[in-house]
Amino acid sequence: MIEQVEEILLVLDDKLSKTVSVLKEEYSAVRAGRANPHILDKVMVDYYGAPTPVPQTANISVQEGRCLVISPWDVSLLKGIEKAIMQSNIGINPTNDGKVIRLAFPQLTEERRRELSKQVRKMGEDSKIAERNIRRDALEQLKKLKNDKAVSEDEYASYEKDVEKAVADAVAAIDAAVAAKEKEIMTV
Repeated sequence: MIEQVEEILLVLDDKLSKTVSVLKEEYSAVRAGRANPHILDKVMVDYYGAPTPVPQTANISVQEGRCLVISPWDVSLLKGIEKAIMQSNIGINPTNDGKVIRLAFPQLTEERRRELSKQVRKMGEDSKIAERNIRRDALEQLKKLKNDKAVSEDEYASYEKDVEKAVADAVAAIDAAVAAKEKEIMTV
């Protein structure tokens, strides 16, 4: 029975940490006015018949903070990468000089910064909802063990506190990620 509780708590911790890491991953794709190579992580290009993320087909470097330079390992991929970037909705038009592709990030307006900030907060709130669902599932499993008399009332109360503390820590991590991303967006 103790193994079952440990299993529930391990799964809880794993799911909570995955939720936080997924949020941070999503934030890496949010454009904050500065050139960020991670914006291309989900842009797929046809690489010898297989859809492949752009970072796996080229070197990507940041130039002067506001420009990404994409140097494909195979020059024949230039057109494909350019087309893939245009089809993805990152909001930046690539310039192709025959050797490299450049993505110039424009300065964000105050209005656009506020929109991005709202979007970041909504993503954070969605993650908190996921955390609460994970908590509910864990508490239901513990309650089932209590009802089956596998754990006592006192043990259940103790485990419930463990679950609440784990969820509170994960929510604090989400709040910290939201605050950091909002600060990055609002910094001119």
